[in-house]
Amino acid sequence: MNTETPAHLDGNAAAGALREVFAVDLTTAAGRCENCGRTAVLAEARLYTRAPGLVGRCPGCEAVLFRVVRGPDRTWLDLRGLTCIEVSTPDA
Repeated sequence: MNTETPAHLDGNAAAGALREVFAVDLTTAAGRCENCGRTAVLAEARLYTRAPGLVGRCPGCEAVLFRVVRGPDRTWLDLRGLTCIEVSTPDA
């Protein structure tokens, strides 16, 4: 019988941590632009709404930071313009 702890778990193990992150106001989160490296809160992004959704661009270099598209029963979130996001989470 193998009693070692497995090297990995499936993605379901991240449910609690992800719920904590996505339950906060992400406009107060600091993000780093993948293009120019500028770090600022997402509320400083330039938001464009004349698209099929919302497009947030870096105020420093105009690169796309994020996209949010809402449908009748789902939302798509594209954060590939950010290398990371730092979120303050409430104490448990």
